[in-house]
Amino acid sequence: MEKREITFTVEKGGLRLDKVIRDRVPDLSRTQAQRLIATNAATVGGDSHKPAYRVKLGDRVTVVLPEEKELEVLPEPIPLDVIYEDAHLLLVNKPSGMVVHPAPGHPDGTLVNALLAHCPQIAGVGPSDRAGIVHRLDKGTSGLLIVAKNKTVLDALQKQFKQREVAKTYLSLVEGRVQPPEGIVEVPVGRDEHHRQKMAALRSGKYARTRYRVVESFADHTLLEAYPHTGRTHQVRVHLAWLGYPVVGDTVYGRRHQPLLQNRHFLHALRLCFTHPDTGKEAEFEAPLPVELTAVIEYLSPSS
Repeated sequence: MEKREITFTVEKGGLRLDKVIRDRVPDLSRTQAQRLIATNAATVGGDSHKPAYRVKLGDRVTVVLPEEKELEVLPEPIPLDVIYEDAHLLLVNKPSGMVVHPAPGHPDGTLVNALLAHCPQIAGVGPSDRAGIVHRLDKGTSGLLIVAKNKTVLDALQKQFKQREVAKTYLSLVEGRVQPPEGIVEVPVGRDEHHRQKMAALRSGKYARTRYRVVESFADHTLLEAYPHTGRTHQVRVHLAWLGYPVVGDTVYGRRHQPLLQNRHFLHALRLCFTHPDTGKEAEFEAPLPVELTAVIEYLSPSS
């Protein structure tokens, strides 16, 4: 893989260079940032500095990341819930707990490993560790994912996502009774400045828009559909938490302990509507709710 070069303009002066780089390049640790600075792979306006250099507002920082070695990803006979499949693509219902593609800490047991066993032809569709993957879902989120079987379809579908032409519907159970019953959240989302593994509603973040609609209200919870217009990391979870209605079971943005749901959060990618790259026709698919989420709704229902 080719080296990646990232250039950005400093928006807040007075911070250490290594900290700024760590915050702006989420894949890097502070130690890795310091190593890049020491080897002149990270510069300010083309000049070398020490990690403790205090950046100035408007400084232009360039970071050259080293080449990444592609992981060897092996097929694994992991069962897949295939919602639809043809010669060009397939849609799978990803279970909660499954990571989409291999990464440090998750070398196997991923959706890509399962897909390579189910459909070996996708091995050359995109990077080897993300073969066929058009878009992603969080590990704890279940639901629909589109997988491309050839590069032409991959490029066409990724273009649709980039241009926000894919209609996405998520079903979520949240804490509290949501008011008003319909609304739009337009709050920028960015990397949390203090916890790099988290996202947050930040003025300096990227534009993010989510529409929601209440489906059913319970005594202390609300079942709703969320329609993210943009695709920021953790967007739906961050926006609902920002409204004051965190997703049930979300230990990152909501309550750490609650009795309703264990080992996952109640967020399910329910529906996708897109243009089929081969036929040019609108295609819409839906993934049924997993039994563990259905059980929660039945428990909360007054008729149960």
